Amino acid sequence: MRSIFISVGLLCCSNIFMTFAWYGHLKNLSTKPWIIAALVSWGIALFEYLLQVPANRIGFQVMNLGQLKIIQEVITLLVFVPFSVFFMKEEMRLDFLWAGLCILGAVFFIFRQKIFGA
Repeated sequence: MRSIFISVGLLCCSNIFMTFAWYGHLKNLSTKPWIIAALVSWGIALFEYLLQVPANRIGFQVMNLGQLKIIQEVITLLVFVPFSVFFMKEEMRLDFLWAGLCILGAVFFIFRQKIFGA
């Protein structure tokens, strides 16, 4: 169980970096040439990879690849929604809830064998 928590914690941190690398330039560097935005994003993404690679290696010891990917998608949505609303000043939409429910369904199906032992 400890490995899962470590993996999830590292994935949360890495996803924060990646969200800023992918989307932060749209707000902060929108007037700069795209190559500047790309270089800044790659610099930020380096920190993401320094966290994501060990997170996946640790997580893969106790989860299969599908489970690891679905956990990453849950984390992505949990990071993206606050980023979108608070940093990018996007409107909170009911679509975020529906997307979250769909991902919870994916979590159920990918982990149901571990949950029910079937």
